Formats: sequence, C-alpha cells, structure tokens
Amino acid sequence: MKQSTYPLERELGMCYYASDADGIGGKLRSLPEDFLVEELPLPEKGGNAGPYLICLLVKKNWELQHAVKEIAKRLGISHRRIGWAGTKDRNAITRQWISIYNVTAEQVAAIHLKDITLEPLRQSNEALSLGQLQGNRFDIVIRDTQSSDLAQQVQTITGTASDGVPNYFGLQRFGAIRPVTHRVGEWILRGDYEQAVVTYVGQEFPGEVDPVKTIRSDFFTTRDPEPALRNLPVHMAFERSMLHHLYSHPGDYPGALKELPPKLLSLFVSAFQSYLFNCALSQRFDDGGTLNDPVPGDRLIFANGRTDTVTAANLNAVSIHIRRGRCSIALFMPGKVKSASNTVGEQIMESLLSKHQITAEDFERAAAFVSKKFEGAWRPIALKTAIETSIENTDLRLKFTLPPGHYATTVCREFMKADPIQMI
Repeated sequence: MKQSTYPLERELGMCYYASDADGIGGKLRSLPEDFLVEELPLPEKGGNAGPYLICLLVKKNWELQHAVKEIAKRLGISHRRIGWAGTKDRNAITRQWISIYNVTAEQVAAIHLKDITLEPLRQSNEALSLGQLQGNRFDIVIRDTQSSDLAQQVQTITGTASDGVPNYFGLQRFGAIRPVTHRVGEWILRGDYEQAVVTYVGQEFPGEVDPVKTIRSDFFTTRDPEPALRNLPVHMAFERSMLHHLYSHPGDYPGALKELPPKLLSLFVSAFQSYLFNCALSQRFDDGGTLNDPVPGDRLIFANGRTDTVTAANLNAVSIHIRRGRCSIALFMPGKVKSASNTVGEQIMESLLSKHQITAEDFERAAAFVSKKFEGAWRPIALKTAIETSIENTDLRLKFTLPPGHYATTVCREFMKADPIQMI
C-alpha cells in the first residue's frame, strides 16, 4: 500500500492507496460532461398511484440541495415535500429520481430552469428516501494525465483495483470547497450548537474568494450576524438563512441550525460517522492490516447484509470467501445503538470515539435534534467493481458501477494519486 502525502486527505482520514504504483495525475471535471452519473433505481415501489409524483431529474452543475430548493420555489411548495434517493455531485451531469408530494405532472412540466430538466414519470404511495436505489453508473474522464507510460500504469493500477481499493468516503462527502460538514456534525453530537453554526458559517477555506473568506472570518471572531448577513452573496442561501435567524433571534443557535433543510442537517452527523470510518480504516492499515486478509476478530459483511465474525477455526474458509467476492471485511460506523460484539475494528472505533469524547447517548440526542435515526451500520472496507478503461492521448476514461453510498472519486484517486483539489 502507498500512503497519501496530501494534508487534506490525511485530515479526512484518507491516508492510503491500495496500489504502490505512482499515480497518473490529471484532473477530474474539466467539463461537466467529463463526470456522468446515472442513478440505477430500485424496482418500482409504492405502486402507480398515490400522492407522490416520481420524476426524473437531470441536472448540470447544480448542487442537489440548491436544485431542490429552486424547484420547490417554482412550485410554490416547501422543499421538505421533495425526496430523493441519492445526493449526487455538483460539477457533473447527473440523472436521478426524486419524489414530490401533492403536485401534478402539469405543474412540474411547467418548470423551466437553466441546466435542469424534470420529467414526470408516475405516481407513488411512497416518497423516495436516501439510499433507496440499486446503485450508480459512472462514465468519467480524467484529463491531462502526466505519465510517460500511461497504458502500463493504467494496467497495473487496474489490476490492483480489481482486488479492491480502500472504501473511503470521498472528499465531496465532507464538502468539496469547504470540507466542514463532519466538524459541524461533531459539534451537533457534542450538543454545542453555537460552535456548529459558527463552524458552518464562519470557517474559511483557501478555495473561496477573499471577500467571502473575510466575511466568514469576521463572523467567526465576532459572532455578529448583521455584517455577515449584509455582505454575504445572495446565492449563499443556507448561511444567510442561519444568519437571518440569529439576527431576529439573538443567541438562538439551535433555531439557526433548524433553518437548514432536515436532510442537510442530518448529513452533518452522518459526515462525522463517515469521518470516523475513514480514520478507523486508515488505523487498520497503520496497524499492519490489509483489505482482504482477515484476522480472528474481524467482522464480515455479506451481500445480503448478514454479518459474521472471523475466528481461528473459520479463517481459511473466510479467506476463500473474500477472494471469491462472497463477503468483505467490515467496520462498524457508530451510532446510538452499539454493536453487541467486540471486534478488532470496533476496538479501533471505540478509541476514536473516546478521543473525540462522543458516546452512544450523544448520537441519541443528535437523532432527536435532527429527526433522523443514527443507529450505526456495518460498511465493507474494500470497494470492488469491474472497471472499463480506455485511453485517448493523455486522457483516461473510466466506466464502472457502484452500490449506494460508495464514491466514484475513491476509484479515481487510486489512479490519479493527485492533490484532492484536482478531483473537485
């Protein structure tokens, strides 16, 4: 395995690559057309009648939360009436399904937004919710690679990737320009809502323009919402909503957070769970563990969600199952429900939780605050998929399909081994 040297990746727990080969460099998303994502929906649920209108949403260069708010605005409804199965990328062309409560196909067809198309498909008795999809199909171009023998490098890395790459949560999980979502989630878990608001609104990052960085920094220092509300650009709607609440209700930081869409609010806590997973996976590698070599005490997850524990007695059989793709070593993402076992991975996770002073009770309180359950879940440590590659001059095209909750950039970073800023 090869260690990442990029501070941002290491800060987010993404410390290793599967292959020792040098990266090919290059850049993702030079054009939106270079990053195509097609959602693979589950078989139709909820029948063909009901109050929810299922629509195909195709968007280009739109962040999903902002697209949903704009669609809701055009329909004259609350954004809380719109559901979706996956968040998708901003700097991309994406095809996905959304559900809208109590609107007509004619109302949806009348919406006209730049770089957005909405096609009404059917009625349903059920709203879509996060994770309700088979997976996502990707068609990605990495441009301007920097390799003296691109074909050989691609072949080498593809061979390693076929055995799996570290199943990290990608950079966009934490915020592409401002990777702060996990930090906001940590403050929510601690019950420090002031710090959560101040971090989201006031934490500056190098990728932003200087005037915005200055506005954020001033708010971070003074906690005065009025100058920030007056000076922040209009398109920064989430920050402005929180600031407006603080201006009208001084000191009500929990209320300011509640100005955000519920799904976004819950994503903060989920992002901290993702951060813990990344850190625990890298800690496994620090301790000499691998992706596919089980040791007694490891937890396994099978395709149907069943889990089992590796023992000295079943070690050889488990190794065969892993090689044949029947199961994967897994780590537990913590929540308000603790796992009943005490595996190697859980011992690592307990150490991380103790370091951050987070308990199961904190997850329970956060669940009540954001109105979403955080019960904990097992996640495979290896991401495995068939990868189709093609080369044109210095550009590399990758085609592959991933299950829900897995990140295409995690595959791309294995080939590129580039500064994560090149993947935004």
